Amino acid sequence: MKRHDLIVIGAGPGGYVAAIRAAQLGMNVACVDAHKALGGTCLRIGCIPSKALLESSARYRAATSQLAEHGINVGEVTLDLPAMLKRKDRIVKTHTGGVASLMKKHDITTYHGYAQLAGDRRVRITGEGDDDIELQAEHIIIATGSRPADLPGVERDDDRIGTSTQALAYDQVPERLVVIGGGYIGVEMGSVWQRLGAQVTVLETLDRILPNVDEDIASEAKRLFEKQGLTFRLGSRVTGARIEDDHCVVEVEDAEPIECDRVLVAVGRAPVTDGLGLDEVGVETDEKGFVKVDDAFATSVEGVYAIGDVIGGMMLAHKASAEAVACVEMLADGTGQVNYGAIPAVIFTEPEIAWVGPTEAQLESQETDYVKGEFSFRASGRARALGRLDGRVKLLCDADTDRLLAVHMIGPHVGELIAQAVAAHEIGASSEDLARL
Repeated sequence: MKRHDLIVIGAGPGGYVAAIRAAQLGMNVACVDAHKALGGTCLRIGCIPSKALLESSARYRAATSQLAEHGINVGEVTLDLPAMLKRKDRIVKTHTGGVASLMKKHDITTYHGYAQLAGDRRVRITGEGDDDIELQAEHIIIATGSRPADLPGVERDDDRIGTSTQALAYDQVPERLVVIGGGYIGVEMGSVWQRLGAQVTVLETLDRILPNVDEDIASEAKRLFEKQGLTFRLGSRVTGARIEDDHCVVEVEDAEPIECDRVLVAVGRAPVTDGLGLDEVGVETDEKGFVKVDDAFATSVEGVYAIGDVIGGMMLAHKASAEAVACVEMLADGTGQVNYGAIPAVIFTEPEIAWVGPTEAQLESQETDYVKGEFSFRASGRARALGRLDGRVKLLCDADTDRLLAVHMIGPHVGELIAQAVAAHEIGASSEDLARL
């Protein structure tokens, strides 16, 4: 049996950050991951490759339809999809290689295989790679992340009917793409393929898109996405999807079936806990399968902790990384903390959407007395120079103290602009403070 001070299960933004921070604090660390390429869903098949395709597809649209107004004539523009995908893969390879280098630099022992809790602070590794190895450590952190959620009745073949993983690697632009789910993954990946020439229809069960976004901002986003060419069918409950001959058929309750070439299932994400042996050792989970933890990220089993997507909440890479650092620092000296109220989110569509803090609806449900200020990008000289006038910024502040409660944005570069709002929120600034800055 090999012994370490800490075993981290999973090498995503939660796992590898936890391993590195623990090594920096002097711990002997092991990290177990089923994939040779480290970095988890985010680096391999999530955040990084999707943002690469969003950037490339945005530049393609600019070259085909937006440069002429700047006095730039480029002639005939053609799409080289294999080259675009190759660029995306190269970016992924660079980043996963970077994680491997960081692990080596910090003397972290990496094991490749499937980890299973074996009780008494032990972890058994099975599968390809480091097979049938048993590890023991004083502390174990579960950071196994999440996977695309399934939808009853949808017969996935992980090709023509698949998830975001397949949508990152279509070998040709589908003529007709149906996206099931109007959340951030659905609109981001739908935007990529619509820009490249696909006819994209987004089916959403709710009466709105982007359910976690402030309602005013989500409504404006829908209008702008429709203007770009995306089609939304709200209140559409999908009851099934299947392949028939050379096309796909999507069944919708109380509506005619929809025929298309590909189907992207984007109905949320579920925790990855299969094969971990949680039930066998007594780690408690909730009704959706997420691992239950206390304020120190401890599970119901002594010595076992969990962070990131596998414990639910905002399923974001930087949230997992923040929890990783906090968890390890709590183990080391009890000082770790995460300010969940100041975690920002960004949707990398065009225009971008970003926010920090609660929505108006959440403040109203909490009976918080607030005031609101808004500013349109249409009135900004910088936005006009960019030729990107759509969007606005909304500030929500405490009516009595003027303390900044939330900032919601849709518009150019808001993925960067939100950082200023996050800094103000973190230090408890007022709207006057932010204005003076």
